[in-house]
Amino acid sequence: MTFPATQLHHSLPLLLICDNLRDPGNLGTILRSAAGAGCSKVLLTKGCVDAWEPKVLRAGMGAHFLVPIVSNLDWEAVPNYLPDDTRVYVADNCGFYDQTQRSNKASDHGWICDQQLSKLHKYEEEEDEDLETGTSKDCLPKLEVQSYDLDWAEASTAVVIGGETHGLSLESLQLAESTGGKRLLIPVVPGVDSLNSAMAASILLFEGRRQLRLRAEHLSRDRS
Repeated sequence: MTFPATQLHHSLPLLLICDNLRDPGNLGTILRSAAGAGCSKVLLTKGCVDAWEPKVLRAGMGAHFLVPIVSNLDWEAVPNYLPDDTRVYVADNCGFYDQTQRSNKASDHGWICDQQLSKLHKYEEEEDEDLETGTSKDCLPKLEVQSYDLDWAEASTAVVIGGETHGLSLESLQLAESTGGKRLLIPVVPGVDSLNSAMAASILLFEGRRQLRLRAEHLSRDRS
């Protein structure tokens, strides 16, 4: 597919990876935000809704013709579509768990929804079982957590957005760990379960755009 020259000219070294996004409206909205933020590419892993499904097309409002979309990828193939030295970050409400262990219920802090907390405990139980058997194949990666508004967007950056029903896959966390990435935290007030995935993606993509443009301006100023 041929994309508009203007869109290509304004694209940034910012990629989006969609992980288990199954709601058509959310995916369409996310694609629209990705095009608006100047993403160079959007990768959809297996388990995502079909990007060309009518409801996705309707919500995308033409975004499908503005940003390259690669669909139905196995996680093993994802690195092949990333530029060299790309650092992968994940948007994960479970990221604050390690810092909220003093609370009897981490979700009281407003960072973790109960469903995602249960999933995290499931990973931890699997990790304990692996340690007992002498293997650590599926250990939950230990990723540092940082606020989304601190510096993270670099020369080539990818952001993983998980679906609201199944959350992030273990493979996405492993990819982030292998590239030196982190969990990006969007603070919400106590009592709010979590952000809609499309809203979270929009916030992170446009923050990434702001950081990359600011970095480019500083480099240009230094050269002059």
